[in-house]
Amino acid sequence: MNFLIRAKGFTLIEILISLIILSISLLALAGLMVTTTKNNSFGSHITEAATLAQDKLEEFRAMNWKDIQQGTDLVEGSTRIRYTRNWNVREASPNPLKNLKQIEITINWDDRIKHSIRLLSVLVNNAEEEI
Repeated sequence: MNFLIRAKGFTLIEILISLIILSISLLALAGLMVTTTKNNSFGSHITEAATLAQDKLEEFRAMNWKDIQQGTDLVEGSTRIRYTRNWNVREASPNPLKNLKQIEITINWDDRIKHSIRLLSVLVNNAEEEI
């Protein structure tokens, strides 16, 4: 009996309870990792969509002023997501010199949920013969 009173160490019950607590905390961490991975993926997609919108705007800046028209195209990104890129072009008003165009670029994609971003910009025609 004296041996049982002086025995030091962990009992089987204490070890089982600590293993249960450890497994619950590891399970919570696994759920956190899944959420973090999804958020990183969404951040990557939205960055890629914004880059595609900016690329189209840069194309417009390099184009002839009269060739800038509305349209749509389908672009596959580096993450293998297909982005639909729509752009609307309007004369900015009030614009008495007709040298401003308002451009709205919308990027849509679907990665289990439909997403969309929109970029608004105004282009100025600096060519002297056009004004």
